[in-house]
Amino acid sequence: MTKQTVWVFGDQLNRHIGALRDAAPESHQVLIVESRGKIASKRWHIQRAHFLVASMRRFAEELRAEGFDVDYRFAETMSLGLAAHRTEYSPSGVIITEPNSYTARTLVASLEVEVVRSNQFLCHPDEYAEFMGTRKTIKMEDFYRWQRRRLNIMMDGNEPAEGQWNFDAENRLPPPKTGHDRWPTPHVYELDELDRQVIAGVAGNTWGDVPTGGWATTRTEALERMNFFIAEILPMFGEHEDAMLKSNWHLAHSLLSPYLNNGLLLPGEVVAAAEVAYRRGAVPINSAEGFIRQIIGWREYIWNCYWRWMPDYAELNSLEAQVEIPPMFMDSASTQMACMKSVVGHVEERSYAHHIERLMVLGNFSLIAGINPQQFTQWMWHSFIDAAEWVMVPNVIGMSQYADGGMLATKPYASGGAYIDRMSDHCKGCFYDRKKRVGEDACPFTVLYWDFFLRHEQRFIKNPRVARQVRAAQQLADKNELQVTAVSIIKRLHSGDL
Repeated sequence: MTKQTVWVFGDQLNRHIGALRDAAPESHQVLIVESRGKIASKRWHIQRAHFLVASMRRFAEELRAEGFDVDYRFAETMSLGLAAHRTEYSPSGVIITEPNSYTARTLVASLEVEVVRSNQFLCHPDEYAEFMGTRKTIKMEDFYRWQRRRLNIMMDGNEPAEGQWNFDAENRLPPPKTGHDRWPTPHVYELDELDRQVIAGVAGNTWGDVPTGGWATTRTEALERMNFFIAEILPMFGEHEDAMLKSNWHLAHSLLSPYLNNGLLLPGEVVAAAEVAYRRGAVPINSAEGFIRQIIGWREYIWNCYWRWMPDYAELNSLEAQVEIPPMFMDSASTQMACMKSVVGHVEERSYAHHIERLMVLGNFSLIAGINPQQFTQWMWHSFIDAAEWVMVPNVIGMSQYADGGMLATKPYASGGAYIDRMSDHCKGCFYDRKKRVGEDACPFTVLYWDFFLRHEQRFIKNPRVARQVRAAQQLADKNELQVTAVSIIKRLHSGDL
């Protein structure tokens, strides 16, 4: 009997997603294409490349064990892989779940395939459009509350659990002065022959430290990581959610985003596990609500903003930022800035940095230094274990770099050395003095923060959320010397002498 082919992309690795959900070995075969061109097209972090490819190959093995005929095909491009599959297998038809990127959907639209609606997220763009109605803008908090109600998550009848929607105010404590090892060490698995083959295959055009088993590559392992987080870490997730430590890269973060983004985990099951733990009294409300909000609120909101605004959104640069990505983004040893050295070091070592390190160190620095947002987006996309275009474009162009002029965020997320000093242990012992605005040892964050508001004073003096900072910058007695220092910092940035 001629079978129908289910074509599975590398970020849809779950038996319960879309077209694969109702497939059966008797009537369906599976195509997975490993694109050589995709792997060779960019300089990926080696752990990211390994994670994606190893997860795909292991998923193919799992489907074969279930009885599916799986054509795991190596090809130069995805479309060539499909054409070769059709020539060899002559399927009765090809069915695919809606891809997770604009580029992939454009490709699929040019091919003769049947596309079915994706259930990989909890709010489909069609549902989001109904929620938006005729409104031009929507706040994430409103979307989050709507999600809570319609999905019946953390609700007591018609009211939010414990009578409050948001416990974020309880989750902004600075890092503790002692006990930096209080958070359990993440699991590690032993690399096998498949891992070694993948590493050898992708190593030619990559950067960063080689994998050591820190990232799961099967659904079984991903579920184990989820259960470990819920039982051991989620109870202490909330308080220090925004803290940064040079001695601890993971703190109480879940480290589950890579598995949510490639399909090994589904958002509904992760949220359900967190709520069950809260309901039985194992997790405090601030931790449970804060974690769940990241998934059903921010993550789903970003997903829908991406589909609402692409493709033009990716090219926005409202602040006309043109500084090129500096050497220290690829080499932590090339800077004396303690915070940047630490965070870039985390990326080098694990292809990961948590959300505050991304937003308030890497993103903040790129914003106030005027780094080109498209270059920064590409660097993030290639470097992070959990990266995807739908994740990085709105988070960088909108939230981090204000390159969309305020479509996503109502203010630029700019801060000086004072914020980093308050929320981390980086400033103590750093070569740069976070209190100084001029001189060779003036903190680049502090200098560029004030310079940013002086450079863009006409734009932001009208923004009620940051107008006070603009006026403060304008009144600095040393603002002329500060601006000279800022120019010097940008020059040193590209000489690798910062």
